[in-house]
Amino acid sequence: MRCLTAFLLIALGLPVWADTTIPESQDEQADFLVKMQSAARELDYSGVYTYQQGTFISSSRIVHRVDGTGERERIEGLDGTPHELVRHNDEVQSLHPDHKLVIHEQRQGERFPALLQDEPGQVLEHYRIQFKSEPDRVAGRDCLVVVLIPLDQQRYGHILCVDVGSHLLLRAQTVAQQNDIIDQIAFVSLTVGEDAADDRVSPSWDTDKWDVDDVPMAAIDLDKKGWRIPTPPGFRIMTQVSRPLRADDFVNQMVLTDGLASISVFVEPFDDRRHTLSAQGGVHKGSLNIFRRRVSEYWLTVLGQVPGDTLRDLAERVEYVPLAH
Repeated sequence: MRCLTAFLLIALGLPVWADTTIPESQDEQADFLVKMQSAARELDYSGVYTYQQGTFISSSRIVHRVDGTGERERIEGLDGTPHELVRHNDEVQSLHPDHKLVIHEQRQGERFPALLQDEPGQVLEHYRIQFKSEPDRVAGRDCLVVVLIPLDQQRYGHILCVDVGSHLLLRAQTVAQQNDIIDQIAFVSLTVGEDAADDRVSPSWDTDKWDVDDVPMAAIDLDKKGWRIPTPPGFRIMTQVSRPLRADDFVNQMVLTDGLASISVFVEPFDDRRHTLSAQGGVHKGSLNIFRRRVSEYWLTVLGQVPGDTLRDLAERVEYVPLAH
């Protein structure tokens, strides 16, 4: 019956996916986002995707498989110095053959084609979803265009292209208020299903004799350490950790999210060998904004894919109240 339907659609000059139901209610829209996120976590797929920000373009090859032990993934950088990221569930290894080095740490946040940082209900509190009726194609696959329109000026908008057959995210574009695309990431080739299951998810190099740098992380509460960090409207605290920065140094990190965008707040001891007051202020790079300032005897760095005003307001309102001894 589906084949007959597809034949009739083609004969009538309509897109093959025209019988796809467009989610209308908020529950249906949330279910759509769940399916999109689940596809990134539960399907076998392999392909090449590119990331573009202004004139900068980089390419990566990804292989993602699911077996009895969970998720396995290998991401190979195709530009610049050879490097790979190999993941098994939440265990991540960054491989650097030039230095014969493996950096081992716990997974932090989601990577393309996964997108959501939290439950879809949180996303729908801060974005209005619009499904376009016009079809699009990415990497040779039909996709449904989904526009996430921010309900305030605290966050950017997003235009997604989601594979009709698998619900896998094929392209994600970040847009400013004028609908200018400020960065995008998209597959240029993609295989989904059994044909991708044979692709290697193990490292490309024999790392048995390489140095291994374990990055330990400890859960902390920055509020109890004297930090008053305001969360922008719609953002909540996702994680707070401390990790070593150098032999005798550390950095504390708080991650905030609105379910889609994320902001990282880094706090480390001020060191005049590495930090200068002239470096204070904001830096803009595509959708990523960075703001730095000295707070008491500490150096504060706030970064995230949110508008510069959102980040600047957060950073300038951070306070440190030394604890009484």
